[in-house]
Amino acid sequence: MSVTIKDVAKAANTSTATVSKVLNGSYSISQETADRVRKVMEELNYHPNQKARNLARLTNKTVVFVAELGKGAAFSNPHMFEMISGIESYLSEKGYLLQIRSISKNEVADFTKECFEIKAADGFIFHASVLTDELEQIVYENEIPHLVIGMPSGNTRFCWIDTDNKYAGVTATKYLLECGYRSVAFIGGTEDDKISQHRLEGVLSVLSEHEVLVPRAYIQQGASAVDSGYQMTKEILKGKNRPGAIICANNYLAYGCVKALNDSKIKIPDEIGVITFDDFPFSQIVKPALTVVNIDVYDIGHEAGRLIIRKIRKPEFHIQSYITYPTIIPRDSLKSR
Repeated sequence: MSVTIKDVAKAANTSTATVSKVLNGSYSISQETADRVRKVMEELNYHPNQKARNLARLTNKTVVFVAELGKGAAFSNPHMFEMISGIESYLSEKGYLLQIRSISKNEVADFTKECFEIKAADGFIFHASVLTDELEQIVYENEIPHLVIGMPSGNTRFCWIDTDNKYAGVTATKYLLECGYRSVAFIGGTEDDKISQHRLEGVLSVLSEHEVLVPRAYIQQGASAVDSGYQMTKEILKGKNRPGAIICANNYLAYGCVKALNDSKIKIPDEIGVITFDDFPFSQIVKPALTVVNIDVYDIGHEAGRLIIRKIRKPEFHIQSYITYPTIIPRDSLKSR
């Protein structure tokens, strides 16, 4: 028969409440009493039931950020760590601890269910890349406090926040038109890259509204990598007519674009202007420094921290919304307005 907390209390000549306080690290217990209780637990080989401990406390003031992180993640997705910093900043202000777990799509549903059942966390913030139908069902059925960063695809019951990447594309294109550019090309990720696709939608909507014709060769899509950006830019330059400016869906593509233009002896911005999105990692170090449509991802993380605590305290709270608006940071890769 397993040893219980009552057995420990009896052997230590104290109450079960005192044993519980020792287990939870309460400062109201004297060091002498705490040492005596721990010695008895060791002698009786007592292992506390973690689930029972957490249920008794009702909350452990912990939020888990769940994403699939691998080697090189800081370089392939620098936004994520900026968001994590924003989340941690808000949670720490409110006395909450942020844990980070790297979980694959195949494991995320089971992990979340088990973690919530034993009260190892009060709430979860999921990166949209790990969402599954099974996770959605578990979250819905168990009323798990959660928030997704990134809009899920299709109809969903998840709570989520995201930036409006289509509006970011609109912002970039309107700025180019204000700067006097009348022919615009776009290099972006594949059709599976939803962020790139939404930015392209915004670009095309503005060009259509202003009746700006876009030759098919001016829209290039491929891998979101420097080499791909280089090759797609070279493809655009093959035509007889060159665009006045190139919109790059991300910094990696922009770096390849600038390299291709420099290798082709094309002056930036005198002959072709370049604009991209987000203020890192390459936008400030390439020559010339790149004009960007910037989104404050730290602020997104800070807002995510605020909303997950609200969800924990008020389970019926539900949000599916875009937050933050992009701003232009003008630099040397475009002509002045």
